[in-house]
Amino acid sequence: MHIGELSERTGASRRSIRYYEQQGLLEASRTQKGWREYEERAVNRVLNVRELLGAGLTAEDIRVVGPCLDMKTEQFLACHSGPDEMLAMYEQRLAVVEAKAAELQRHRAELVARIARLRADASDTEGFAELLRSGA
Repeated sequence: MHIGELSERTGASRRSIRYYEQQGLLEASRTQKGWREYEERAVNRVLNVRELLGAGLTAEDIRVVGPCLDMKTEQFLACHSGPDEMLAMYEQRLAVVEAKAAELQRHRAELVARIARLRADASDTEGFAELLRSGA
C-alpha cells in the first residue's frame, strides 16, 4: 500500500509516517518511481507506534519494543520480547514523566501564590504597582 492508504487506515499523517521511517520504526520499499510501499503489517506497526508516542515514550524508547510493533494491539500489550528491557524502559520513562509532573506542580503552586498575592494587594494601588515592579 502507498503512504496515503496507510495514513487513512491508521489516522497518522503522511508526515508522521515519514518520521517513523526516518526513526527506524517503520520500513518501506520503493517503487520504480520512488514511491513508498508498505506491507500490510505496517498498519499494526503505525498504530502501536502512535499509541506508545501518545503514552509519552520517545522514538528511542519505542525501538526497544521493535520486535513487537507488528502485532495487533491486544497481542502487543502482552508481548514479552525482552521483558527486562521493556520494563526498564517503561520505568525510566515513568520517572521522567513523574519528574516533569513534580516540576509542573511547583510551577502551579508558584503561580497560585502570585495570583493570590496580586489579588490581595490589588486594592492597594501603590503597593500593587511596587509588587509588579519587584516581580515577586
